[in-house]
Amino acid sequence: MAVMAEVSTITGAALRSPASPAPAPVKEGDAEKLRFIEEMTSDVDAVQERVLAEILARNADTEYLTNCGLAGATDRATFRAKVPMATYEDLQPYIRRIADGDRSPILSGHPVSEFLTSSGTSAGERKLMPTIEDELNRRQLLYSLQMPVMNLYVPGMDKGKALHFLFVKSETKTPGGLAARPVLTSYYKSNHFKNRPFDAYNNYTSPTAAILCADAFQSMYAQMVCGLVQRHDVLRVGAVFASGLLRAIRFLQLNWEQLAADIETGALTPRVTDPSVREAVADILRPDSELAAVIRAECSSGDWAGIITRIWPNTKYLDVIVTGAMAQYIPTLKYYSGGLPMACTMYASSECYFGLNLRPMCDPSEVSYTLMPNMCYFEFLPMDAAASGGDASQLVDLARVELGREYELVITTYAGLNRYRVGDVLQVTGFHNSAPQFRFVRRKNVLLSIESDKTDEAELQRAVERASALLRPHGATVVEYTSQAYTKSIPGHYVIYWELLAKTPADGVGAGEAVDRETLDQCCLQMEEALNSVYRQSRVADGSIGPLEIRVVRPGTFEELMDYAISRGASINQYKVPRCVTFPPIIELLDSRVVSSHFSPALPHWTPGQRNDD
Repeated sequence: MAVMAEVSTITGAALRSPASPAPAPVKEGDAEKLRFIEEMTSDVDAVQERVLAEILARNADTEYLTNCGLAGATDRATFRAKVPMATYEDLQPYIRRIADGDRSPILSGHPVSEFLTSSGTSAGERKLMPTIEDELNRRQLLYSLQMPVMNLYVPGMDKGKALHFLFVKSETKTPGGLAARPVLTSYYKSNHFKNRPFDAYNNYTSPTAAILCADAFQSMYAQMVCGLVQRHDVLRVGAVFASGLLRAIRFLQLNWEQLAADIETGALTPRVTDPSVREAVADILRPDSELAAVIRAECSSGDWAGIITRIWPNTKYLDVIVTGAMAQYIPTLKYYSGGLPMACTMYASSECYFGLNLRPMCDPSEVSYTLMPNMCYFEFLPMDAAASGGDASQLVDLARVELGREYELVITTYAGLNRYRVGDVLQVTGFHNSAPQFRFVRRKNVLLSIESDKTDEAELQRAVERASALLRPHGATVVEYTSQAYTKSIPGHYVIYWELLAKTPADGVGAGEAVDRETLDQCCLQMEEALNSVYRQSRVADGSIGPLEIRVVRPGTFEELMDYAISRGASINQYKVPRCVTFPPIIELLDSRVVSSHFSPALPHWTPGQRNDD
């Protein structure tokens, strides 16, 4: 009973919205984790001061901090006075040296164990984030806090399994021999994950061999068939991103007949060739004609509304990120799940893992994350300062952010990132004890995103310029353009709206008609070739983005767009064509003026061995 009393505060109003159900009793096994959260959030300033001192002491002899003139100091005042804010471009020369094999203490006093490839891009390619061995322990700690919090709201999660579609992505080696791979691939391939002790709260239907299979089709097929066989054990369904879960549903739509046949016979399709995957699935798959009949009945009707709860009837919630760019998928997920709640449990990035959602069953529009002050040293640049460039003197500590204000996140990590601008824009929504809670607002400067891809305005402009060069022999040019991330199809894809002008139009022939279909199809492919490697990998290797589409609109469409904006109060003197549109009436206006639609006819170039830091 003493343990229960010690953690009782975490089950109070700070964790629950007014609409939330009363929390379940705390199980003794969760008490230590919940108590840790309480301790970390009770005096965040003291924790942050200690974390900064630890980081600076560990990295005191590094070239970077020596160049800053820190001279071994570990106090906040010296740190603030001497260390500037940094962008990836500022750190890139140091990172390149590490990647090329320099093992001296450049950024970190501990050896860099690998690079984590960020989905944020630099000059069109993945960023390389240095990491160290004990960073895995901090990540594992944050993972271990998720279910104790969830258990306060959804009891009995230890009585079944999770159908989580988890995948590894391709990796490469730097010239110096260090692995460069996405953060989740790093985690799934680590001993922390592969040799994890049994945990009733994190019991997956997917065999580890299926998760670690690099072939996207074989991995998805094996995870899906195992999830179907164990359908009554499944209490939650998820993927890392909303788009990943929708890809799994689309996979079921395309492959249910073969899946049902495999389940009926108890034999896995020859299309899955990986021996370790076949062996792992053989331990689970048994002939089951009754289950095969259920799958055929549910999937053949053409009605996919609520398919998740029809196939997995005991599912209590979807475990999936639906904040930021993923919010565009919420209506589709509601359709396929029959309105199941969606839990966004954790906030993390390649640079560092940050914090938890302490009210995981709240509405997606209300998701806020509590930053755990032991993960790194947090600072915040007010967005009004960031808009004008900003400097280190304007940074605010974690304990001193103001309710309602928006900030750009700046971090100092154990792995050697110092006052690094992450590029995430956060808004303070409240507090848990003394720990601020933040809503993720957006990625700074990101224009288009389907999954882990991030395309900014400058990159889209370059892609349009490259593609429009194909129009010159036809005497046509792109007068105006805009875009949208189209997510009504699975997978989603980029849609680019072009208004064309013919320099010497023939009588009665518009610019759209003056350019042949094949050329406009090739324009789509040229745009894709100009986009970053994260986008191209998603197209080629992961299949998580569909072919880029160009919709040619009739002349005068963008004038109509301006007239519409002005009618809604925009200033005619300050109006600029938006390079990305999300407002449904504007999308409807554009679509009603489309004269032809074109798709990329082939996959863009991408190879897993290309250097990520070029």
